[in-house]
Amino acid sequence: MCSGRVDLSFIFRAFQNGMDGVFIGGCHLNECNYITHGNYHALNVVLLAKRVMQHIGINPDRLNIEFMSGAEANLFVEVVNRFVDKVKKLGPLGSTEGIDQNELRKRVSEVSKLIPYIKIVNQEKLASRLTDPTDYEKLFTQDEIDALFKEVVSYYIDPAKCQACSTCLKRCPVVAIEGGKLQVHVIDQDKCIKCGTCFEVCPPKFGAVTKIVGEPAPPPLPLEKRAIVRKAKTAS
Repeated sequence: MCSGRVDLSFIFRAFQNGMDGVFIGGCHLNECNYITHGNYHALNVVLLAKRVMQHIGINPDRLNIEFMSGAEANLFVEVVNRFVDKVKKLGPLGSTEGIDQNELRKRVSEVSKLIPYIKIVNQEKLASRLTDPTDYEKLFTQDEIDALFKEVVSYYIDPAKCQACSTCLKRCPVVAIEGGKLQVHVIDQDKCIKCGTCFEVCPPKFGAVTKIVGEPAPPPLPLEKRAIVRKAKTAS
């Protein structure tokens, strides 16, 4: 598999499944066989993942990326053995970090849910092509990643303003909005990837979708209270 296909979710899924370390091998930078140069993307994903790992208390040394060609078997063996030795010294995931296994699974699970949002916020930086290794540490700073988690956005449909026009429902890319004819629409916060599409497409005359920063969205309106009653037009 091309390293360019490595997704942030793959890395955290490995840790969620109990892996003690994750190693990614890619072609030499600037030697990609495709115009996409996916190995740059893989590098950026790793740099971002390391900051996220640090945020939740996982040693970022448990993740490594190396670039080499298919002809460098000796180098492959060397870097893999070196990484394996490092992970063995670190011990089982969570041990040297001092994190209880239940707490560890909880933290990784919470991050996994936010991965679509993390990628949307950082999509421009993830497309970078860093040619100087001294720039690696500066691409994603720990302060900005900590702030990202502190200021996570949520979107909420105000029941008093929703007119059940279904514009947001039809445009949601992950089918995270529930609703029907004459029914207040509701965002399923577990499915929502926080892309903001609903906020952008909600007709201005309604303004029903609210963007909430740093706080959870209010609980959804109970199903039995979602009916919208239209006022009958009076004859003039």
